[in-house]
Amino acid sequence: MRYNRAMRKKVAIIAFDGITPFHLSVPCLVFGGPHAEHLYDVTVCAAEKGPMRTTAGFDIANTRSLRALDGADIVIMPTWHDDCRPSPPALLQALRRAHARGSTIVGLCLGAFPVAEAGLLDGRTVTTHWAFAGRLAERCPQVKVDEEVLYVDEGDVLTSAGAAASLDCSLYLLRKLQGADYANMVARRLLVAPHREGGQAQFIDRPLPVTASDSRLAQVLEWVQHRLAEEHSLDALAERAAMSRRNFTRHFRQATGTSFKQWLLNQRLAHAQRMLETSDASIEAVAQAAGFGSALSLRLHFRAAFQSSPSAYRKLFDA
Repeated sequence: MRYNRAMRKKVAIIAFDGITPFHLSVPCLVFGGPHAEHLYDVTVCAAEKGPMRTTAGFDIANTRSLRALDGADIVIMPTWHDDCRPSPPALLQALRRAHARGSTIVGLCLGAFPVAEAGLLDGRTVTTHWAFAGRLAERCPQVKVDEEVLYVDEGDVLTSAGAAASLDCSLYLLRKLQGADYANMVARRLLVAPHREGGQAQFIDRPLPVTASDSRLAQVLEWVQHRLAEEHSLDALAERAAMSRRNFTRHFRQATGTSFKQWLLNQRLAHAQRMLETSDASIEAVAQAAGFGSALSLRLHFRAAFQSSPSAYRKLFDA
């Protein structure tokens, strides 16, 4: 396995008085701990001085000031107050300075509020917990709020939906920086899926009950994942799932929050990423194995999804 260990990156995580411990623990678990000690230097900091209360009834002590953002490669706002109160000027200024220096800024869950208020997403797309999306759109009309996705990558700024989606976004960023093998290893340690399909739409209403059709759908998707190089029609897949095409399409979107076409593209892109990270196969061979048919098609889809070419992406993971 080849990991990019060229330089240990500094990660600054911003806490505040009244923070929920779970939100704070997510980036600490993903980027901290023994598995990442040679890759990331994690620091928790805050605008407030002294011990900070948490919603769990215990205090957090020994945090550093926002000066810890100086020189940080990644700055993470893990959440914000549930009342979505305006962010203090000192916090907004610290986020702007870090962004101007080239730091990657991450707003997890309600942490998207300070990031958007700082103006770092003006004219761009942001997400947050679906229950607070309307309030964010009202507070920051200069951004486009997408309440249906689990996270949004705008290159230098990432935002995520609710608490569990903070894990999705953090693992996605880890994969982007260190590759699929490393991110999958961390996900296994945390006993979570390394990548979830779909978006928040599947959580807004009550979760779907586990039915026989759910099991059939899962079996079909697993079957497709082992045959990405093949063509797949909705009619044939619906027949395999013992459903009508209409029911298959409706059930698929309810279960995953996306269309089959988009899900299949995501699977093929993920497979191409893994091959680029872990093998020396030619771009043409990667395109064929992932189901794109040609290197040109792979390049077009890859650039649209990741703003990079397959060759440039592979260089990130060269030993």
